Amino acid sequence: MRDDAVDVALKIAGSIVRPLVYTTLSLPAVIVVASSFTAGDDLRFPPEGFSPRWYMAAFKSDMFMGSLWTSTKLAFVTMVLSLTLGMAAAFAIDRRSFPGKHAFRTLTLSPLIVPMVVLGLGLLQFLAWMRLNQSFLGLLIGHVLITLPYVVRTLNAGMVLFDRTLEQAAMNLRAPPSKVFRRITLPLLAPAFVSAGVFAFVTSFGNITLSIFLGFARATTLPVQIFAYVEHNYDPVLAAVSTLVIVVTLGMIAIVEKLVGMEKVA
Repeated sequence: MRDDAVDVALKIAGSIVRPLVYTTLSLPAVIVVASSFTAGDDLRFPPEGFSPRWYMAAFKSDMFMGSLWTSTKLAFVTMVLSLTLGMAAAFAIDRRSFPGKHAFRTLTLSPLIVPMVVLGLGLLQFLAWMRLNQSFLGLLIGHVLITLPYVVRTLNAGMVLFDRTLEQAAMNLRAPPSKVFRRITLPLLAPAFVSAGVFAFVTSFGNITLSIFLGFARATTLPVQIFAYVEHNYDPVLAAVSTLVIVVTLGMIAIVEKLVGMEKVA
């Protein structure tokens, strides 16, 4: 009887807590999206009337559209490089024994430990010494550095459940290593690979601290542009631009669902 009472209490608590958590997580986005359609001149909730004019203003703004393109391009290139380097690092950690392996694993995760402000200041000094400051390449290096730990960690987690006997069976059938990797390894690691790519893209796209240190006038990312704009202006175009960021994120989730399914990624 006591166990049944506990189960009932847990179900009741779950039915209350789960909607509360979902509401808390989604409410800020709902408020931003609703405020972006206001017909008034001030950013407030609830909105005054309904009008898409602030989206028109956002799309006509070279400042915001240029920053959106910069963030998207930077996040995509960062994702590709992080997946390439992270795959190599994850395979080395999982399948090779070499001196300093544990130190190497710790080093790949170190950007998560160092405070972002300290990391940004150190990278700024290093890139200035390498004459790469005020350049897209320097900004890209910084973003790859902060996304690489997510990629390595996610791929290592995916390799824990990887059945290597399938690779061994393919090699026993005289399949070359490249074909084994392409036909066996990659399809089995696809959920982890896609998940790592989403982590890298979203982390790069939404980063602001490191981008403030490494960005420059010709390569200002969208979060930095929003941060700079809100210091002097507070009109609903901010909500419209923020909604575009939400749309980009939801687009990534839709792509993941289409390719492998969110359940496999989770």
